[in-house]
Amino acid sequence: MRQRIAEARRLVIKVGSTLVTDNGAGLAQGAIAEWARQIALLRADGKEIALVSSGAIAAGMQRLGMATRPQAMHELQAAAAVGQMGLAQTYETSFSEHGLKTAQVLLTHEDLADRKRYLNARSTLVTLLNFGVVPIINENDTVVTDEIKFGDNDTLGALVANLIEADALIILTDQSGLFSADPRSDSTAHLIVEGRADDLSYEAMAGGTGSGIAKGGMITKVRAAQRAARSGAHTLIASGRETDALLRLARGEEVGTLLYATATPLAARKQWLADHLQLAGSLHLDAGAVRALQEGRSLLPIGVVAVDGEFERGAAVACRSPEGMEVARGLVNYSSSEARRIARRASNEIAAILGYFDEEVLVHRDNMVLL
Repeated sequence: MRQRIAEARRLVIKVGSTLVTDNGAGLAQGAIAEWARQIALLRADGKEIALVSSGAIAAGMQRLGMATRPQAMHELQAAAAVGQMGLAQTYETSFSEHGLKTAQVLLTHEDLADRKRYLNARSTLVTLLNFGVVPIINENDTVVTDEIKFGDNDTLGALVANLIEADALIILTDQSGLFSADPRSDSTAHLIVEGRADDLSYEAMAGGTGSGIAKGGMITKVRAAQRAARSGAHTLIASGRETDALLRLARGEEVGTLLYATATPLAARKQWLADHLQLAGSLHLDAGAVRALQEGRSLLPIGVVAVDGEFERGAAVACRSPEGMEVARGLVNYSSSEARRIARRASNEIAAILGYFDEEVLVHRDNMVLL
């Protein structure tokens, strides 16, 4: 299973607050510089990297002289606003020393729950990766409410892995990995080197909560692995203080804990599309478009003869044959009103018809399942 990690091309790396802020003492600039060095080497090896970084609130707490994590929402948001400035600046400086560009992407869980915003976020992140940029992703703690109270960046890391169809999620923490029990109180506890992400017994082993700086703990990492596995991503949990941890993990060395997915990314994604989405409408296709889909191609607007229902961009729709049979379903790139306007028209006409251009296809094959 470790060999699969070595073959992974697209990685999501998540680093926790304890590491980023040196246990709350302030931004750990040396550690951040070291991660940037390792990520630069991984990028040179052809891997695409998205970095999910905690630390804005913790960094803001240090800058504002807060000894403990505040409870008041406005104080949490103020700490996030102050800390995010220093966090972004430190990452930009560290990566620029290796000739890499970074981009700040602030998300809420709502961004990934709403289909339209989901597609927007996915398009932006994939485009950044295609440009060779390293996205630095964090929760938008300055504006969200319940995410600050209940959310965590382990979960966000898994959501991002699902979003960009990453091959693996690497979670760097201050622990060596997942143990069979708490090693601080149980001398018989041993490191779980490898296991299935869907093994629910690991939740009992994880137990506990995070520190006063971090919000999660091992339980959120185990649950993040379960979530990432739904899109076929494997999860590695390891100490960020290990020498060359990222390089060794990416090479497939036996470091930390590997919780592997049992489904391939394609199979998991197709299952999600096929079984867990309510259809908002239908696109009626001509025979040529049906053949194109069956050959593995995306749906172009020229192949659509009619549109049923009212829906927004990102909604799940059925693709129907001339006989009315559902041949596929997927996430649509344009609203129902826009789809009606561009139906039977060539993709190069979209901008002139709508006044803007987003995607040349109506439903991309990566967001489609054939039935």
